[in-house]
Amino acid sequence: MNSATVRNLLVRGMLAGLGAGVLALVVAYLLGEPNVDKAIGFEESHASAHDHEVELVSRSLQSPAGLATGVLIYGVAFGGIAALAYCFALGRIGRFTPRATALLLSGCALLAVYVVPFLKYPANPPAVGDPDTISKRTNLYLLMMVLSVLLAIAATILGKRLAPKLGTWYATVAAVAAFALVIGLAFAFLPAVNEVPADFPATVLWRFRLSALAIQVTLWGGFGLVFGELAERLLSPKPARRTPAAPVAAAGRP
Repeated sequence: MNSATVRNLLVRGMLAGLGAGVLALVVAYLLGEPNVDKAIGFEESHASAHDHEVELVSRSLQSPAGLATGVLIYGVAFGGIAALAYCFALGRIGRFTPRATALLLSGCALLAVYVVPFLKYPANPPAVGDPDTISKRTNLYLLMMVLSVLLAIAATILGKRLAPKLGTWYATVAAVAAFALVIGLAFAFLPAVNEVPADFPATVLWRFRLSALAIQVTLWGGFGLVFGELAERLLSPKPARRTPAAPVAAAGRP
């Protein structure tokens, strides 16, 4: 793949990430923000008078402007990174069309980058978590994410090496089973984190985590669909239709 194609795919990836970010922003505003407000209300109701701090940025500014800026910038950045990963994976993970490769890559990335770490260390709203353990919790989450990505890459390599001996189907089953086994061991041995207050509303916590998952599914799914279409048009353009030539008038006729 030449540099011009990589550059074109990178630009298309960033545009697809921006479009997916807009979709994720809508989901975040409609599903996530109400639960964040409820969690903040719980935190404020349980804080004493001297615990209240002056907000550097008001909540009214955080919700529309801050949320939009963060989600859209994240969408563009992750779209560019995903496009570069797509350039490397295209043709190396199987004989798929550019559109199918984009969807497959997006689905696997969603699973490895977000879903697996989310199952071990799910997202928490404000008022959940000890401020003194933020560094520890962040490091554990990043460790789980890196481990999941590396294991996903290793499982892909394992499946390709087993395919000539076992066939594509059984090689895929073996690779997925190996991935699930090692991830299960990581879940068992990595320390658990449970800092949810006993009186925190379970419904708010559940809905917040579902909305966080919905945002990521929308982001990755939207990127896969949009970028897949853009990549298909670039790498496998449809031949231009030829317009039928006008019939030549017979000689001697007006």
